[in-house]
Amino acid sequence: MKTIVGIFGILLIVVGVVWFFQGIGVLPGSFMTGQTFWAVAGFLAVISGIALVRTWRPGVRAESPSPELPIEEDRPEQEG
Repeated sequence: MKTIVGIFGILLIVVGVVWFFQGIGVLPGSFMTGQTFWAVAGFLAVISGIALVRTWRPGVRAESPSPELPIEEDRPEQEG
């Protein structure tokens, strides 16, 4: 599920950048060109995408214990 969130976040950033540049008139040739609505929508899409990507950490599972922390039963007995 986290992979889907990360991919969606990246796609949202890319689409948001296109919408923003069309809204401010940098990318011509669309009904969105020069429309303030699309510039604002693109900006919000980019911000949302960044928020999703920041929460995405590939390869890390929340339910798996940390391998650096041994479980109490796995510790060797200390002789002394």
